[in-house]
Amino acid sequence: MEIQLINIGFGNIVSANRVIAIVSPESAPIKRIITEAREEGKLIDATYGRRTRAVIITDSSHIVLSAIQPETVAHRFVIHKESGSNNN
Repeated sequence: MEIQLINIGFGNIVSANRVIAIVSPESAPIKRIITEAREEGKLIDATYGRRTRAVIITDSSHIVLSAIQPETVAHRFVIHKESGSNNN
């Protein structure tokens, strides 16, 4: 299995293979997930002090906060996946 990396802003990168969901931080359930991850030590804040615009949930229950829009992260995910499939 090839490792695919996705830029989530400010030079921060996550493994595309481990991403389960990319969601907006606005709803109460997502805010609760962020709080629980912080308490468990599974929160990764990659916002560099900026407003959180995307919450990335991984298969290891880690939560990654990003300052770029969920649509932008998803677009990068799709573009990277399409370019990777052309190389096979």
